[in-house]
Amino acid sequence: MSETDYYKALGLSKSASDEEIKKAYRKMAMKYHPDHTKGDKTAEEKFKQISEAYAVLSDKEKRKQYDTFGSSGFHQRYSQEDIFRGFDFGDIFKEFGFGGMNFSGGGRGGSRFSFGGDPYRGRGRQAARIKGSDLVYELPLTLQEVANGANKTIRFQHNDQAENISVKIPKGMITGKKLRITGKGENSPYGGKPGDLFIQSKVLNDPVFSAKAYDLTITRDIRLSEAVLGTKLFVPTLSSRELSLTIPPGTKHKTRLRLPGHGLPHMKGSGMGDLFVTIRVETPKKLTDEQKKLVQMLADAGM
Repeated sequence: MSETDYYKALGLSKSASDEEIKKAYRKMAMKYHPDHTKGDKTAEEKFKQISEAYAVLSDKEKRKQYDTFGSSGFHQRYSQEDIFRGFDFGDIFKEFGFGGMNFSGGGRGGSRFSFGGDPYRGRGRQAARIKGSDLVYELPLTLQEVANGANKTIRFQHNDQAENISVKIPKGMITGKKLRITGKGENSPYGGKPGDLFIQSKVLNDPVFSAKAYDLTITRDIRLSEAVLGTKLFVPTLSSRELSLTIPPGTKHKTRLRLPGHGLPHMKGSGMGDLFVTIRVETPKKLTDEQKKLVQMLADAGM
């Protein structure tokens, strides 16, 4: 039932009161209880679903966790044993007017019924302890910090209090890359280990370079005559070193030239991204009389 909507299973909205939850479960339990359906497997499965939903939604802490983390997140934190722990169906069914039930398949008489296997059975109490929630902190970084690494102090909230920690940022921590700080997440409410803190990089826009993964792009302007005849450019890099780039004759507007190995360093292992230079050919909007004559001469020469 890990993906079942507990509210939908009982025909309720998320704002349902405790009394509405109890009333909805009683009505459905009367309909699907095995004493009434006598071997109907579909009804039996439905009874399992509504009973699990009631076990969660009638418990304030479990309902809070379910509302906070949703179905998938809730079932990562609770085993089926956790869901039904401390929940006395016998008393509930007596209140609703049913006979005794045995949920393990034997014993006290009445209907025999099972909610399925316990994934933690035989592993001891420690195995059933649930880890605390992980936290994600988005850390803005400049391209220079990604290229060279950095030491940063971050302030974050966990367990209802603020904490400062120092973090060494490795080279190549491009957008989306994460560092794990073990044990700096939320405490577990069930006696398990605390969660972890994940520091996730967000690379800031740069006035000179644009970045895509480990590759960088820069734009450079050349004159029309330089595009026709060819020229040389000096291109900046993040290391403050300038590179000489040859622009071949006949270069077209928006041509993209590659300088291998001059991008960002890879976060793990060796290697570098590339630097791409986008050439923008300037077309003059106004010409002097002399320039017009020269262009006309080129046109007359078939160029």
